[in-house]
Amino acid sequence: MAEFVIKRVTEKNEEIGGFINEGFSKYCSQNKLTLNYDEFCFVAETEDRIIGAITGRAYYNEVHIGDLIVDESYRKCGLGSKLVKIVEDTYKGKEYEIITLTTFGFQAPEFYKKLGYQIDFVRNNRDSRLSKYFLSKVL
Repeated sequence: MAEFVIKRVTEKNEEIGGFINEGFSKYCSQNKLTLNYDEFCFVAETEDRIIGAITGRAYYNEVHIGDLIVDESYRKCGLGSKLVKIVEDTYKGKEYEIITLTTFGFQAPEFYKKLGYQIDFVRNNRDSRLSKYFLSKVL
């Protein structure tokens, strides 16, 4: 076996992306599954700046929300809900069955519960603000 080096990569790289996609696709095929991988990013903008964004990926039968952020001056006006809804609407009725996400106690567990997400698990922390909530919603 050849010698190897492990290094941290901080920039997106098409070669790395291709390696990962090829490896996942091949492994899925060997297990008679379909990867149907799709990364997403939706942004809300005013005329001069971004005021909200939601990112994540869909794969197998699941959609996973990775990040949701709304500019402080636009919070509590429904923008976050609209960003989540566009993800739900984009993937509803397709081969995806569930949307999953994680959030910390100081972030937004109550917000997601209001949107119909169920708490699957909470990994409690001594500092409850850092307890991690695992949530899901059936599409």
